[in-house]
Amino acid sequence: MLATAALVAACSAGPGDPEARPAATKAAARCDPGLDAALRGWEKAGFSGSVAISTRGEFVCLAGYGAADRARGVPVTPATVFSIGSVTKAFTAASIFALADAGKLSTDDRAGELLPGLKGPAAKVTVGQLLLHTSGLNGSHGADYRPLDRDSAVAAIGRLKPAFRPGTGYVYSNAGYTLLALIVDRVSGTGYRRYTASRTLRLPGGAVAGGFWNGEPAAPGPRAVGYLADGTTGQAGDFAGPHWALDGNGGLAMTARDLAAWTYALFSGRLVSPESTKAIGTPGHDLGDDMSETPGWVAYGKPIYGTPVLTSSGGGGDVGHNAVVAWLPERGQVIAIASNGPKVSAGELLRAVGPAMAAGEPLPPPGAPAGDTKPTGDAAIVGRYELDTGGSFDVTATDGRTTISARGADAVAALFPPRGDVPAGDLRDHERRVLALLGGTTREGRAERAGVEGALGPITGITLGGTTAVDGEPRTYVTVTSAKRSLTGWYSVNEEGGVQAAQIPAGPPALTLVPAGGGSYRPDDPAGTGPEVTLEFGRGRVTVSGPAGDTGARRPGG
Repeated sequence: MLATAALVAACSAGPGDPEARPAATKAAARCDPGLDAALRGWEKAGFSGSVAISTRGEFVCLAGYGAADRARGVPVTPATVFSIGSVTKAFTAASIFALADAGKLSTDDRAGELLPGLKGPAAKVTVGQLLLHTSGLNGSHGADYRPLDRDSAVAAIGRLKPAFRPGTGYVYSNAGYTLLALIVDRVSGTGYRRYTASRTLRLPGGAVAGGFWNGEPAAPGPRAVGYLADGTTGQAGDFAGPHWALDGNGGLAMTARDLAAWTYALFSGRLVSPESTKAIGTPGHDLGDDMSETPGWVAYGKPIYGTPVLTSSGGGGDVGHNAVVAWLPERGQVIAIASNGPKVSAGELLRAVGPAMAAGEPLPPPGAPAGDTKPTGDAAIVGRYELDTGGSFDVTATDGRTTISARGADAVAALFPPRGDVPAGDLRDHERRVLALLGGTTREGRAERAGVEGALGPITGITLGGTTAVDGEPRTYVTVTSAKRSLTGWYSVNEEGGVQAAQIPAGPPALTLVPAGGGSYRPDDPAGTGPEVTLEFGRGRVTVSGPAGDTGARRPGG
């Protein structure tokens, strides 16, 4: 399908074309009608975002689906700008290799040698270990949208306690990539942001692939509004900074077209030397399941997609955007997807259709339960349903959609049973790590507890609220209580107890329901990544049926 997709003549220029301009000023290529029809099916199922696909530098699909701004009725187009979140790490890695090509550093250099003023264990790790997340640096050096200046970031990273001796393990580290950005800031002689914009983002022919979501130089072009799972809009890119909590690990923004063009330029050897291009694409740390970490990317072997693939992905935070890019070296293909809504994210869409794309086969349609699959606001089942074990379900109907949320560990376990990617045992281990964190048993835990107490007052109790998995990432819900009030939110921590993500306060985990025939309901889950449950309502009761059996709850007084 990809090989035969039609091109619009005005968009036949590849990323290396000297006539190339930023995507915001380019006309858009149409997708092959069959591919476009398949993607429109995913749009109807809830995907909102942009898709860019190229083969050996020639775009075969540039398209937008859904709304960039629902309130104003603005559609997504190929010129729409998205925050790319952790895909930023691929760009930071490229900056490091460009500086290595220039002889200004080596991947064997220790961070403390390149960054005077850096103290603590972080000073002893090498650039190569930072690139592969094997440095041992564990935990957060700052909250994304709290001002953090350069010196404070250096000091905070220097205080991080290592999870293991550098080079002997693996722990994903945002702080590690900010440390790489701090190294770029000093070694480049121009500063991190200026070097990124003038060197790393610049495509052959002079086009610049985006910019920053917050601060300058900003990504040019119209921006998509991000929509969070609770229906609110995300962070709009107006945070004044300083931005050293995000710089290097998650601050960039661009169109899907620019992301695809940059990826092709990188892996075709047009941004760094052939040696550096090879190093970026070579598996460096075995992650298991035929996956390996490379500098800024994850490499998948043939069993996953039928051909080797390198991917970089990011999002799921306060912005409400998600982005993913895949490089298929044997085919010279790039697939870049960005989204601004939670129902079908860019990552979920790639997981659902990526294998078919890689094989050149028709895309699978979105999944749907049997029966009338149109979401409805069913007032007859609205209300609270209480479990005998203490938890509860709350069913609401708003804007034609029926939603069920779970409060309490028992209710969460019933509504969100574990799936194969995150076994039940891993969820329980995650809960223990979150409780240990908030119990203040580690340096990071004491800092986190102090931050919560700064908002609440002295903590008098911590109640476990259950654990779900979102895109393979466990989220443990807790309610933290003080003498004055309580706050509920969630934490995601790594295996070493370091905070990967958190949101407090946050609403309870929830699902949108669709009728599944015969009076039953199932989650509105077109990508097939959500919980495998069925719900039956009747006589003031709800029964949630899942892999582990049935859980019943009744309305108070029922």
